[in-house]
Amino acid sequence: MVSRIRLFLLSSVISALSLIAPAISHSQEPIKIITNNWTSQVVLSEITGRIFQSMGAKVDFLPSSISDQWGALAYGVGHIQIEVWEGTMSEQFNRMVADGSIVDAGTHTATTREDWWYPKYVEELCPGLPSWKALKACADLFKRPGSEGEGVYFSGPWEKPDEARIRALEMNFRVKTLSKGDDIWVELEKSYSKKQPIVIFNWSPNWVESRYSGAFVEFPQHTAACETDPEWGLNKTLIYDCGNPKSGWLKKAATVNFKQNYQCEFETLKNINFNNHQIASLSARVDVDKLNFQEAAEEWINNNHSLWKSWIPQNCIDKNSHQEAF
Repeated sequence: MVSRIRLFLLSSVISALSLIAPAISHSQEPIKIITNNWTSQVVLSEITGRIFQSMGAKVDFLPSSISDQWGALAYGVGHIQIEVWEGTMSEQFNRMVADGSIVDAGTHTATTREDWWYPKYVEELCPGLPSWKALKACADLFKRPGSEGEGVYFSGPWEKPDEARIRALEMNFRVKTLSKGDDIWVELEKSYSKKQPIVIFNWSPNWVESRYSGAFVEFPQHTAACETDPEWGLNKTLIYDCGNPKSGWLKKAATVNFKQNYQCEFETLKNINFNNHQIASLSARVDVDKLNFQEAAEEWINNNHSLWKSWIPQNCIDKNSHQEAF
C-alpha cells in the first residue's frame, strides 16, 4: 500500500511538471542532483553541483531515500546520483540500466565495502581477528548490560542481513539497531576512549578510516548463492552464512534525458572521480571537524581547482561563463 501511495504521489508530481515543462528551456531548467542521508554522498553532490554551476548550469538538490531515488530517476524528477554503492544498490541500478531507465555514468576509483568492523586494539584482546571464527569465540568480550550474556553488534537504521548471518554462523551475538547512523560513531567514541571491545557496522569509504585504525571482520567469502541457496556454505539449512561483498564498485547514475539535454555536464559527470582517501577526508571534515556540507564542498573546490577543472571537457569550457568565480 505504501509503495502504491508513493507511486501515486510521484505520478502527480510528474503530471504537474509536464504541464510547465514546455515553457522551460533546457538552459533554464535546473539540474536536479539527488542527495541521500550519509555525509560523503551529500558532500560529493554539493561539489558536483558547484562544478555544474561553474559551467553556467542551474542546480537544485533533491533529498531522497535510497528506495525512492529510483523512481525519481526513472521519471526525471531527479537527474543524477553521484554515489551508487554496489553493496546496497546494485540490483536496482543494474536492472534499470539494462532496461534503459537510467544511464551508467561511470565508476569512481574508490572501492566500497560494508561489513562488521572493530578498532585495531581489539585484536590484542581477541587473538585471531579479523577471522570471524575468532570473533565468535570472543563473543563474551562484547557483552553489554542487558544483553543477556550475548555479544552486541551495533548497526544503524538500514536493512541488513546481520541477524540472519548471526543465526547461520551460530554466533552468540545480538544486533543493537541504532536510530541514526551517527549514533554508531557515538558508541565507537565511547568504547575507543576506554579501549573497550566493540564491533560495529562500518563502510568504506568513510571518515572513520581517516581517523581510526581498525579492520573489517573476515567472514566466509560472499557469493550470490549465499543469499539464496541454503546448501551453499557452512550451514546447509540457512542462508547468509557469508560476509558482504568486498571491493565493490562506486558508480554514478544519470537519466537518459540528462545525457541528451546536458551533454557537457554529462561528459563532466563521467569524468568526476574520487578515491577512498579523498572521500574519507571529505567526510571527516563534516563528521569530525564539524563543517557543514556546503562549507566542506566549498573548501574542496577552492583547494582543488586544477583537478575539478580537468574533469570539464575542453570543448565545453565557455569563456563567457562564470567559471572564474570559482
